[in-house]
Amino acid sequence: MATIVLVHGIAQEDLAADPLEENVWLPALAGGLRNSGYPELADRIRLSEGIEVRMAYYGEVFKDPGAMGVGTIDPDTEPLSPDAEALAEQLARVWLESAVNAASDPSDRLQGKRELVMLDDDGAEAQGLRSAVGRPALNALSRIRWFAPFGMGVGSFVWRALTQVSRYLTDDDIRSYAQQQVLDLIEADTRLVIGHSLGSVVAYEAVHRVVMPAEQELTLVTLGSPLALQNIVYERLRPQPPRTPAAVTRWENFAAEDDLVAARLDLQPYFPPAAGRTVLPISHVVDTGSKPHDVTHYLTKPSVGRVVAEALAGMGQA
Repeated sequence: MATIVLVHGIAQEDLAADPLEENVWLPALAGGLRNSGYPELADRIRLSEGIEVRMAYYGEVFKDPGAMGVGTIDPDTEPLSPDAEALAEQLARVWLESAVNAASDPSDRLQGKRELVMLDDDGAEAQGLRSAVGRPALNALSRIRWFAPFGMGVGSFVWRALTQVSRYLTDDDIRSYAQQQVLDLIEADTRLVIGHSLGSVVAYEAVHRVVMPAEQELTLVTLGSPLALQNIVYERLRPQPPRTPAAVTRWENFAAEDDLVAARLDLQPYFPPAAGRTVLPISHVVDTGSKPHDVTHYLTKPSVGRVVAEALAGMGQA
């Protein structure tokens, strides 16, 4: 069980809960607290002194579906379902459009425009060649350099990102497994759930299934979230229509202007309060520098650190 539950994003299938927790998220979480003026709280989190922080790890399902008890199919070689394939192409198109409109690098914007023109020009020879491949938008997105800092080949990262999002949204086994990893860590004393990227979708849906004591406060923090991505994610969220989870007493969303994965910076118009509640998502635009989607660049922001500290207030920890 945990005071703070962390939910990772895309392309983490080669890791595990412990290294993500200890080497990536915890140092960044502590750094955000320190940057926001809470050094003692930062030390307590790093030393696990009365504050348990746990990673809800679901990445192995994309590497070893046997983790769900559904066999040993290799997701890298097994074809996507038609629904997942179509969704991945739609998402690739949206991210291309985001590169044109939001990428900070002029070369990314220019490349995005070129790729969209070629995708839309049915008579162009290059478009015909790409159609023969079967994934024209995905292939086009792989040429956008914005994805290069993620530590793997651009094409590899794009493929993993698109297929993991589409698999989560179209495969009920994967969806249930990922959410269960979050639910297994939440207890009556949990104060904070933080989800990044696809993990924000997992966290949001999982928290909808949580019933907390009436007096308990639970803060949801979403970082670089695609939750409000129309025609891709938003319409496939569960439950429908989308709304703030009833168990949540505070929801803070953080997004960078040039985070192509987030796509929609303000969640409030899309998520009304739960029945009988008044809680709405509060969105913040932050500058995450040279790695706009990187979770450490989000967690170390003072504005994120303040929310973490405030979520722990009243426990003698902030």
